[in-house]
Amino acid sequence: MSLITVDNLSVRYGANTVLSHISLAVEPGEIVTIVGPNGSGKTSLLKAIIGATKPWVGNVRLKPGLRIGYVPQSLHIDATLPITVERFMGLTDRVDRQDCAAALEAAGVPDLLKRQMSQLSGGQFQRVLLARALINRPDVLLLDEATQGLDQPGSAAFYQQIEDVRRATGCAILMISHELHVVMSASDRVICLNGHVCCEGTPAVVASAPEYRALFGTGTGGALALYRHDHDHDHDHEHDHSHSHEAAE
Repeated sequence: MSLITVDNLSVRYGANTVLSHISLAVEPGEIVTIVGPNGSGKTSLLKAIIGATKPWVGNVRLKPGLRIGYVPQSLHIDATLPITVERFMGLTDRVDRQDCAAALEAAGVPDLLKRQMSQLSGGQFQRVLLARALINRPDVLLLDEATQGLDQPGSAAFYQQIEDVRRATGCAILMISHELHVVMSASDRVICLNGHVCCEGTPAVVASAPEYRALFGTGTGGALALYRHDHDHDHDHEHDHSHSHEAAE
């Protein structure tokens, strides 16, 4: 049985339809990545899956008893607030110190238990958010652009950790990412979204699809550049390459 089934889902905010007739499924143990330009409905889809947004049409079905871990795009904590990583991990649920330590180990930051949250680097902070999502041993992890704000090495290391988590725990991963070079190496399946499902399949199949190339050009450098710039004019092949270095920085 699929862990998550989205059936003919449409989402509206007022008169604005942000998602139209989305159907997809997430199977046990697979890594699925959702890509698409800004405003394509990626975060709205995740919100619908976790129940934070109500469908206008269609429905989301979760496998009975499904445990979901959620890693947000960002989380603001007042720098003056004295709170340790251990206390942060138990803010919403009482957690055993051993479980807390195990989750931090799985997230690749075993030595941060007593560290103040305000002292963490951006990469460490995201690893702690990952650990918090892992503490209840989820069947599926949802990540909403969880590496936003990290530099390229930090981002690559984070996604390597995600692959290690899948390998160690067998949990499925459904993530939104704008870093297409990572997507193409780390995902089992890619779904290209632009208000509707443009195309989906293995990374190689999606990368060669006309619908994908219409949005992102012919290379991941061009795709990364597209995310860094406005979408209100055509990006020809030369323009994509002229910004690919900037986008990769």
